[in-house]
Amino acid sequence: MARVISDGCVSCGACEGACPVGAISAGDGKFEIDKDKCIDCGACEGGCPTGSISAE
Repeated sequence: MARVISDGCVSCGACEGACPVGAISAGDGKFEIDKDKCIDCGACEGGCPTGSISAE
């Protein structure tokens, strides 16, 4: 199961730096998580200042 980023994302990039496997990148208006790379560790969720990341 991968994490997902909601529309509450403000594109700050905190999650991208927190991801140990590089599964997060900038998308259209918000960051996106590559479900094939995500190891569901939760590091991005803890690093998101807006709480916009959750389990799928």
